[in-house]
Amino acid sequence: MLRFGTDGVRGVANAELTPELALALGRAAARVLGGGRFAIGRDTRRSGPLLEAALAAGLAAEGIEVVTLGVAPTPEVAWWAATEQAPAAVVSASHNPFGDNGIKLFSAGGRKLADAVEERLEAELGALVGGGAGDRRAVPTGAAVGSIRAIDAAAGYTAAVAASLEGRRLDGLRAVVDCANGAASSVAPGALRALGVELDVIHADPDGTNINAGCGSTHPDDLRRAVVGHGAHVGVAFDGDADRVLLVDANGDLVDGDHIIAMCALDRHDRGALAYDTVVVTVMTNLGFRLAMDARGVRVVETAVGDRNVLEALVAGGYALGGEQSGHVIFPELATTGDGLLTAVQALDVVVRSGRPLAELAAASMTRLPQVLRNVRVGRRDPAILDRIAADVAAVEGRLGDKGRVLVRPSGTEPLVRVMVEAPTEADAATAADELVRAVEGAAD
Repeated sequence: MLRFGTDGVRGVANAELTPELALALGRAAARVLGGGRFAIGRDTRRSGPLLEAALAAGLAAEGIEVVTLGVAPTPEVAWWAATEQAPAAVVSASHNPFGDNGIKLFSAGGRKLADAVEERLEAELGALVGGGAGDRRAVPTGAAVGSIRAIDAAAGYTAAVAASLEGRRLDGLRAVVDCANGAASSVAPGALRALGVELDVIHADPDGTNINAGCGSTHPDDLRRAVVGHGAHVGVAFDGDADRVLLVDANGDLVDGDHIIAMCALDRHDRGALAYDTVVVTVMTNLGFRLAMDARGVRVVETAVGDRNVLEALVAGGYALGGEQSGHVIFPELATTGDGLLTAVQALDVVVRSGRPLAELAAASMTRLPQVLRNVRVGRRDPAILDRIAADVAAVEGRLGDKGRVLVRPSGTEPLVRVMVEAPTEADAATAADELVRAVEGAAD
């Protein structure tokens, strides 16, 4: 049986994530999350309708009124859950290839499930799949059986995104948008045009198999060429379920999540709109970001990798902005999860109000230090390996001082040790990373 990971359950559709499992998960979700209504949205994968139907059937079998949103970005589904104060699910594997799929759940209020709730779901799902105690309760019959109907929530969601500009518009911008042949195809072009953006759209013709295929935020080369070819001011690249976004400047250069967060943080700081003058990022955020924020008086709170960890820190501290290098950016005052369309709108608003090109704004917000990443395969997952290479890590950190950074961490899912080094030059970073790779390999023998 699939287990809950950092973003719900995920696996090869119809092999690992089967309709039988989706049906059982629907029943388990109804029993654990409760409530009388439940929404389901999906991305554009061929297996999406299959798994949506099975999940909806499981929910309805427990007496739930199910509303299906059809193809919808993950943040649209989260917005519905927050607006309606009812739980919801997204059938999506985000940036994975089309043959994979997944199911992630939101509680009433639009936030991802707490660990304790996921554990209860896993236990209930295990009982249902195994035919145990969880499957021996009375089930609804007759008029108590749940219903399934389709609704369209896109207009309400895009109106909420537009409202985040407080009446401002994006007139004068020419942009190219890459929808990754995913869920953004259904809403992003219309939403941006309604705000005044002159738009060219690419990769917005999903056929069930082309989601993320050589396009979107994980493959932005087509977008980079299109921005230059069309003479656009900016490019916008979504991932398959549109909960993250990357930008491209007029020169065709990529503007990643670190730069987007830096731009938005400094803009809010200058306007007195950055709560506690604090921004939340993960340990993978570039050291150049931290140095830039420190120079401008913005405090940086650091979390472990994962948007769930970022969101927890944002909520706990009452902060207004956080995210990841991948383009998963969260504005907790405006949304309950990462939202690619909202992030794009907020970043483009900074560009329009500043009157400066995106490339200039990005460069002024931070200077990226060269970063080298290495994955070292080891025989087994062994967290204690960090203790055995502590002296090697300390030696490299001592040489780099405050001009560089080292992060060595075991993978949480594979027999890998991940080595990251940032340094003033690419050569310095590569040399240090190679030294640490040798240390890991020696310690793993």
